Amino acid sequence: MSPPPSWPARNALDGRVAVVTGASSGIGAATARSLVAAGCCVALLGRRGDRLQAVADGTADPDRTLVVAADVSDGLDLADALDALHDRFGPADLVVAGAGVLTGAPFEDGVPAEWIEMIDVNLGGILRTAQTFARDLLATAETGRAADLFLIGALAGQVRFPGYAVYSAVEAAVAQLARALRAEYGRRGVRVHVVAPGLTDTDLGSEISHDGTARGWAEHRDAVVPMDPDDVARTVLFGAGLPPGVNLAELLVLPTRQDPHLPTRRGTGVR
Repeated sequence: MSPPPSWPARNALDGRVAVVTGASSGIGAATARSLVAAGCCVALLGRRGDRLQAVADGTADPDRTLVVAADVSDGLDLADALDALHDRFGPADLVVAGAGVLTGAPFEDGVPAEWIEMIDVNLGGILRTAQTFARDLLATAETGRAADLFLIGALAGQVRFPGYAVYSAVEAAVAQLARALRAEYGRRGVRVHVVAPGLTDTDLGSEISHDGTARGWAEHRDAVVPMDPDDVARTVLFGAGLPPGVNLAELLVLPTRQDPHLPTRRGTGVR
């Protein structure tokens, strides 16, 4: 009897064409690096072209990267990215929608402009990204090959955190979007995944403008050892490397010492 396979299977990702948004830092950058190391051709999308280039240059094979400065809140930018991808590598069969921002405050002190930015980037950006590359994924699935759409959500979409009402609502919408798209596209062969990380060592949260919430965020980071972005990237590779008939649909990934139901007095453990 042959031993059972381990996943991701060797060479399961070799030759696939991936798109990663939010690829200039954090989880997006780690995912892009990991996908290139696994043999994928990867388009790195983000607003900061210089940082994207630095990430691409640091991958295992920069020749298998494409840097596209694009804002996920701009549909025209994404359309241009689609064209650039097709010209360089061909259609995408693996899309990781990872761009996101985080702000928080007691609800009565919240800044509506910050709410709108979170809605437009975290939810609207995923909607635009998914729609832009949907036909590529559907065409891939029709051939019987693996086609994957990963939405990078957050623990806050599943657990209530005081001070982050709008962020939590947006991330809950991301999780529900994944379920709805899975119901629509799963029967057509496209796997839709949502990965919801807990506290991760990224710059997310660095722009919190409310003083008390910012102090609480720093307090929580001191109390819990965050995950490395590479840890979250591994979950994406694991899901993408499974056989096409298997969908790792929803994955909550936490630091071992983080209790999602016990936020600190001022801070929380959202992504």
